[in-house]
Amino acid sequence: MRIDAIGLEAFVAIAEHASFQKAAESLFITQTALTRRLQNLEALLGVKLVERTTRSVALTRLGADFLPQARRLLGELSNALIEIQNTGKAQRGDVVIACVPTVGVQYLPRVIQEYSKRYPENRIKILDHASSGVADAVLRRAAEFGINIGGPLHRDLVSTPVLEDRFVLICRDDHPLAKRSSVPWKQIARYPLIFAGELSGNRPLLDVAIGSRNVTLEPHYEVQRSSTAVGLVAEGIAAAVVPSLAIQKGTYPRIMVVRLIDPVVSRSLVLIRRRTAHLSPAAQGLFDMIRR
Repeated sequence: MRIDAIGLEAFVAIAEHASFQKAAESLFITQTALTRRLQNLEALLGVKLVERTTRSVALTRLGADFLPQARRLLGELSNALIEIQNTGKAQRGDVVIACVPTVGVQYLPRVIQEYSKRYPENRIKILDHASSGVADAVLRRAAEFGINIGGPLHRDLVSTPVLEDRFVLICRDDHPLAKRSSVPWKQIARYPLIFAGELSGNRPLLDVAIGSRNVTLEPHYEVQRSSTAVGLVAEGIAAAVVPSLAIQKGTYPRIMVVRLIDPVVSRSLVLIRRRTAHLSPAAQGLFDMIRR
């Protein structure tokens, strides 16, 4: 059964004022409109709630029994509306976002710290996925928005640029290239190398960029996550090509970062959301903070 809120409001006003005229004035409507609202409520319930004569207005027995419940229902509805209004104004609530893993290493923590200071009651759930998984989570509404690698988008998604993330070579301090500030891509081909695997969202970008310069790399190791490459480099397995955001300063003191040149290759990171989505107030606050 549907809830007739305006009918309940009319019924309670009539009961409290014992007058159709005064009840109508309190609701800023005409007596005709008030009568229609009461009649609709009585028709919905299938009972008579008010007895009206030319001289008096009184509640029926059922009406008198129903009055406390009607007041409670209106009170609960009013409280719920006030709560959701205050939640919207204060941007309170839980947020679920999706992102590629490297974003969570160095970039996202700084934003979350600022967000948590501003909205300490809000909770954030982060789904760290490969690039295709980020888009899928947003499309399925498992996440309100995502931070992903820029590229072709599903027609139901839109993107907003966030930053450029340059690819670098990382190696341990005992590697032959460790003391170089920069190195051309062609020169790293002679060393054992850890590279993005076929399932990594970084791989297509790298293949196109270095392929255009006729650079051929035959990596000894392939990984799907940059964090795995960082761990292998730290143990001296080989050097690796990773996005610069994959390196958290101070975590691995022996890892050296060398700029890759000829060409300089970077990836665009973008905020993605559904084209028709209306973000919750809490999510909109985080979205805007990341965009800034």
